[in-house]
Amino acid sequence: MYKTFYKLRRNPFEITPDPSFLFPTRRHNEALAALYYGVRRHKGFVVMTGEVGTGKTLLLRCLLQLLNGSNVACSYVFNSRLSCREFLQYVTSDFGLPAAGKNKSELLLQLGNFLVTRHQQRLTTVLVADEAHHLSPEVLEEVRLLTNLETTHDKLLQILLVGQPELDEKLDSTELRQLKQRIALRSQLLPLDLEETRGYIVRRLQLAGADSHANALFPNETIAEVYRHSRGIPRLINTICENALISGYTRQLQGVSPKIINEVASDLRLNITGKTPVGENNGSNGKELWEAVRTLLDLHSQLQGEPSHQLASMRAFSGARNHEPIV
Repeated sequence: MYKTFYKLRRNPFEITPDPSFLFPTRRHNEALAALYYGVRRHKGFVVMTGEVGTGKTLLLRCLLQLLNGSNVACSYVFNSRLSCREFLQYVTSDFGLPAAGKNKSELLLQLGNFLVTRHQQRLTTVLVADEAHHLSPEVLEEVRLLTNLETTHDKLLQILLVGQPELDEKLDSTELRQLKQRIALRSQLLPLDLEETRGYIVRRLQLAGADSHANALFPNETIAEVYRHSRGIPRLINTICENALISGYTRQLQGVSPKIINEVASDLRLNITGKTPVGENNGSNGKELWEAVRTLLDLHSQLQGEPSHQLASMRAFSGARNHEPIV
């Protein structure tokens, strides 16, 4: 509704991952190059991680656009909360193969034959697992075993694991050390800095039709407030700026002021940090605290040469459950 008022051809701050709006920072360019190179050179495992809203899915859309129309068949798993059999069924079906009613061995045999046939025809096959931090260790191990299909020179299946930083932590675990050793390329997306945030906002406005008046719409002091509230996360930048344009339009303002940004951030509750559920960490942290206290009291008792009544009372207290009264 504000496009005509601000002389824009399209909405500049949609949160959908549109490849035409890619803002190529150094990190994003490196990550996209790693994904493309890994697929084209048949490197096997490629991993990309980044915080929520930093543009991972957008880069995947850009990659798929680059590969579109070539000799690449791709299975895109966007919901990773699947069991091993469900995962194999999904991938098999996404490659256009019959999967209903088949057991695990039948699915694996069918996938294997499919990959070998495509390799013989010099075709590339890619499995993309978005939100891969949700994959269980069991499914990740199944994924690793799929890469056992290889020639002396190439992997028959190229696998892209994309997820939040929790994926890195999961891959660092002992049980997945074999998978970690097979990762050929890794990249990480980071939030934008202030200068990148300024370029990001201006570029989106220009692509939407705000040629000469992009800087007037969002002055530098306004962009500084956007950066402060968004912390450089592109998705939050889009949400803040979209709401700011709506607010500016309703007030018939030709530009967005820092005050509007602050009001929008307050309405979106961006100043509210996530809270730990009650009692979630009390057990482990409390136990460590009482262990430290107990050690100090033991040392005090040894130095005094007599038993510590405080230690006994502390032991009684630390043995109680959360919210249990001490009698």
